[in-house]
Amino acid sequence: MDCIFCKIIAGEIPTEILYQDEEIIAFRDIKPLAPVHLLIVPRKHIPSLDQMKESDAALVGRMVAVANKLAKDEGVAEKGYRLAINCGSEGGQLVPHLHLHLLGGRKLSDRLS
Repeated sequence: MDCIFCKIIAGEIPTEILYQDEEIIAFRDIKPLAPVHLLIVPRKHIPSLDQMKESDAALVGRMVAVANKLAKDEGVAEKGYRLAINCGSEGGQLVPHLHLHLLGGRKLSDRLS
């Protein structure tokens, strides 16, 4: 498989793992847009949010819970942070594997673009 996140999950591409369990893995974005920019990724390959099944809803909820824990661990929870899931090329999704961005550590723009 050519999916970079699947290769990271399989250990084929090294990265600093900040969190992992049987369903989710989290690591730093290699092109951060904020001082804290983490990616929370399901181990299950789901190409994008629009391709997730109803049975995957609990997994996405767990991704948010992991992001909340990591925001506290990274020291950004108290001042605030942003969670984002990009969907499709026009939505800014660069890697075709569902993932949640956690951004914090500075004042983020009120605009999403």
